[in-house]
Amino acid sequence: MKKAGDEMHTTDIDIVMKRLEKHFNSVKTPIVDLIQAKTKDPFKVLVATILSARTKDETTARVVNVLFQTVHNANDFDKLSISELDSIIYQVGFHNAKTKHLKALPAVLNEHFNGIIPSEIDDLLLLPGVGRKTANLVRAVAFSLPAICVDVHVHRICNRWGYIKTQNPFESEMALRAKLPKKHWLNINSYVVAFGQNLCTPRKPRCADCPIHEFCLRIGV
Repeated sequence: MKKAGDEMHTTDIDIVMKRLEKHFNSVKTPIVDLIQAKTKDPFKVLVATILSARTKDETTARVVNVLFQTVHNANDFDKLSISELDSIIYQVGFHNAKTKHLKALPAVLNEHFNGIIPSEIDDLLLLPGVGRKTANLVRAVAFSLPAICVDVHVHRICNRWGYIKTQNPFESEMALRAKLPKKHWLNINSYVVAFGQNLCTPRKPRCADCPIHEFCLRIGV
């Protein structure tokens, strides 16, 4: 295990990402990656990402499986009333707000982007219910374009490693953009989320089973 003050170097992060890839391939795939693997559809990746916020993957999976039987593109949201849509997605966290966001999506897409899901971060941020985390995740997962999606797992764990020292996810995104080699940008969220959900949990992390324990500072983040 590294000592406080040590720095994780580029060669270290290369090894870390290689081992996290192996771990990622051995566990259940995060729902957004699964949607992309099954559909290759940026619209469905966007919707799954919006619904997954503050929601367990198992719940998001159940909801999107039902939703995508009726909704195949953004304009299909116009065919559902607010109450009908909410009755489908009510199990996800903050479902009332997400219902309003999804209902507003067709109008914004048609007005600004000819009904097509955009791939640029600034464009994605114009969509209802889309913040930086969602925009980066959609850009990376749906379009395989350079982006760093920082959620609570990435922020917490990259600080726990000592790879960055930041106070919030936005600072973490900027720090990782400056430091993380671009070859790892597309995968860091998927690998670290799977790692954070299964091993490097906020409380009582399973350090004895950790594949990268010798690189971790365990600085209590």
